[in-house]
Amino acid sequence: MKQYKIPNATIKRLPLYHRYFQFLKDSDKKKISSTELAEAVQVDSATIRRDFSYFGSLGKRGYGYEVEPMLEFFKKLLNQDKTSQVALVGVGNLGNALLNYNFSQTNNIKIAVAFDKNPQIIGQKINDVPILDTEKLAETIQNQEIDVAILTVPANNAQKVADELVQAGIKGILNFSPLRISTPPTVRVHNVDLANELQTLIYFLDNYR
Repeated sequence: MKQYKIPNATIKRLPLYHRYFQFLKDSDKKKISSTELAEAVQVDSATIRRDFSYFGSLGKRGYGYEVEPMLEFFKKLLNQDKTSQVALVGVGNLGNALLNYNFSQTNNIKIAVAFDKNPQIIGQKINDVPILDTEKLAETIQNQEIDVAILTVPANNAQKVADELVQAGIKGILNFSPLRISTPPTVRVHNVDLANELQTLIYFLDNYR
């Protein structure tokens, strides 16, 4: 692999490429042209070639891409041979939906444990994921060596919980709270704002028809 920084936009597209090559293998397809790949993943072929160029020569000019070698490459690149254990904090409507979503059908992510402060659901399981009291957050995360957490708590509690996650040793947070939380530089935060995405979509529909 070439030893220079890969753009964030490229990194965000890697799971998309992996999922599509997995789909092709499941469909018994042996190879795909760059044009077909671009149309399928809705990324222009020039961008795909630039993305792949960061990792060396992955295809053959005039031939396209062999499905099985490409799938194995992306599996190794994305650590698909190892299951990543994730914690979820906040089992409200959104947290409940995420617990019922089967991540393992498409990748190597598993929500191992969930936390909430509602005594009515503490001790229960959703989709085989145990729900623990938030007071056990630090102890559980450290014992299970969990590095990533999904944050689905109300905005007024988000920073407090984020601080607890950082202290417990979490290295990455997927933040569904509308609040932009503050963390040390060593902790990576990805914000998912569903309302903002919908507003952006509506803006484009209203202004670019």
